[in-house]
Amino acid sequence: MTDTSHHDAKIAKMVFRSVYPHYVKKVETKGRTVAELHEVITWLTGYDEAALQHHLDNDTTFEEFFAGATLNPHAHLITGTICGYRVEEITNKLTQQARYLDKLVDELAKGRKIDKILRTALSP
Repeated sequence: MTDTSHHDAKIAKMVFRSVYPHYVKKVETKGRTVAELHEVITWLTGYDEAALQHHLDNDTTFEEFFAGATLNPHAHLITGTICGYRVEEITNKLTQQARYLDKLVDELAKGRKIDKILRTALSP
């Protein structure tokens, strides 16, 4: 398992709406849409558009953002490296969830098909 304790507190206190524009820029630069970004966020967190907008309108930290989320039961299928860490090996639950989101955004920006990003092809 990977120890990320040196930055777990920093991730917990980061404000979601401060990172969100970076997600948008990353996916739009690669020809993807905000609607696709929202689909990915919704799949991971269970938030609908209204709930997502609430978090964007407020100073919701990542800790609060993920505390209120209903993580997709297939989120554990998200694997690979993000920011130099294998997401499946991160021991801190919140940091792992934030890196899950980062990984999904990266996959979207790299042009991966939505059904593969959402792990629907792998679902029973």
